This record gives sequence, structure tokens and C-alpha cells, in this order.
Amino acid sequence: MVIDRRIGLWILIRESLLSLVLLCAWDVVVVVMFQIFHQDWMEQPTLPVSLIGSALVLFMSFRNNSAYNRWWEGRTLWGAVTNNSRSFARQAGTILCGCPDLARAMAAYPYALRGALARVDATEDIMRLLPQSMQPGIEGRANIPAAILFQIGLRVDAESRRLGIDGALQGQIDRILSDMSNAQGGLERIRNTPLAIQFSVLPKVVAVVFCIILPLSMVQTLGWITPLGSSLVGLLFVALDKIGNDLQDPFSMTPHGMPMLTISRNIEIDLLQSCGLPAPAPLAPVRGVQG
Repeated sequence: MVIDRRIGLWILIRESLLSLVLLCAWDVVVVVMFQIFHQDWMEQPTLPVSLIGSALVLFMSFRNNSAYNRWWEGRTLWGAVTNNSRSFARQAGTILCGCPDLARAMAAYPYALRGALARVDATEDIMRLLPQSMQPGIEGRANIPAAILFQIGLRVDAESRRLGIDGALQGQIDRILSDMSNAQGGLERIRNTPLAIQFSVLPKVVAVVFCIILPLSMVQTLGWITPLGSSLVGLLFVALDKIGNDLQDPFSMTPHGMPMLTISRNIEIDLLQSCGLPAPAPLAPVRGVQG
């Protein structure tokens, strides 16, 4: 996730540079054809283009709002994972009289969840934190995060029986695990349900068509400076389309995705420190981007 506005602006310009060059080149072609070769057919009325642009802005705004809602819901659910992880560490420390293995297993969970959502290999972080006694229980499982929660539940039940803890107190910990499972289900729903194809493809197609006909309606008024005005307006629509594409996949491994690795590291630090175990240092942003 981009946290430095200057870096974010540079990334947006860099990723839109090719589109800007193509827009400018097309605008120059239109100006040359109109001013030198006097191609009168290029002189088009401005009203239809203005109406198309207004409709396109409304459509893109609706699509971008939908994409941002997906991104924000994902961030909210990751916040629930963070809060429930801390609550679990507190309950394990007070009800179960402190259990470092449970804290380490819970610290491995967000790494496994990040790996499943982003479709990246998180084996190294999982095996670094997950106790050896629990590792056989997740081997070969299709859903590693759910398998880790299941192993944690088994360990909580075993510790509760060993310590003779009342079932009501054990139920408090089980509710935390259920809340984490519900948050995971919400995150998986976002990952497995992409934004409707009409929202993903149609704005880009219409934006391209609009950028092609835009200089045709401006050349008779702006003349030789048409590339400046048309390219700037076209770049706005290209940027709007790109913003929506970046937000609709909140778990992508790009500067625009959620900082799942940083969230996982912060959870690990909180849980390990809660039971007196050595914890790693927080992750620092790299060139204004939080991973």
C-alpha cells in the first residue's frame, strides 16, 4: 500500500505514461490531418462527446466506489483478524495461564491467511512460527489457515482439560476463534467473487473510444494546442479507470494492494511479546510503499 503521497503520484504517472504518450500521438495525428490536409470530416460537434464524457464519469465513479468498498471491507476484516488475535493472546495468558505454543501458532495464522489470499508461498513464515506438534496437522490441507485454527482449537481444548478449566471460560476462547474464522470467510468471499465483468471491461472500452473521438470535437476550437487539452482530459479518464482496476483486487501483490505482510508482522510482534518471547522488528516502508 502506498503511504507516501509523492511516491503515489509518481507511481500513478509512471503507470499511465504509455497511455499518455499514445493519446498525445493520436491527438497530433488528428491536428495534422485537420490543419494541413484539411480533412473536414474530422470536425465533429462537441455536444455528443460532452454527453458521452458525462455519462462515462458517472459510470466510472460508480465502479470506483464499488471497487473501493471491496478494498475497505477487506481492510476492515483484516482489522478484525488483528483485534481477535490480540484478544486470543490475552485469553491464553489469563485463562490458560500462558501458553507460548498457542501464541506462536496464532502468529503463524495471518501469514497463512496472506498466502492463501494473495496466492503466494508462505511456508517459510508458517513453519518458522507454528509449533512442530501442530505441523503434521496442516500437511496436505487445501485450506492452511483453517487447518491452523483447527489445530489451535484442539490445543485449547487439551489445555482446558489438563487445567480443569470451566467450559464457559473455554467458550470465550472458542468464540474468538469463531470470529477469526468468520473474518477469514469474508476475506475469501472477496477474493473468490471478483467485481462484475461489466464493471471491469466496459469502462475501459468506453474510455478508449472516448479518447479516440475526443480530439475530433476539440480540434476546430483549440487548433494546434489540441494535443495539450485532449491528452489531459483523456489522461483523467485513463487514471479513473486505472484507480478502479487497482482497488477491485485488494489482495494483489502490487503497491496498491493491502499491506498484509505488515499486518501479519505486527500481529506476530504483539503475540510474541505478550508471552515474553523475542519478537522481530516491524517492517519499514520501502520507497514509500508498505508491503
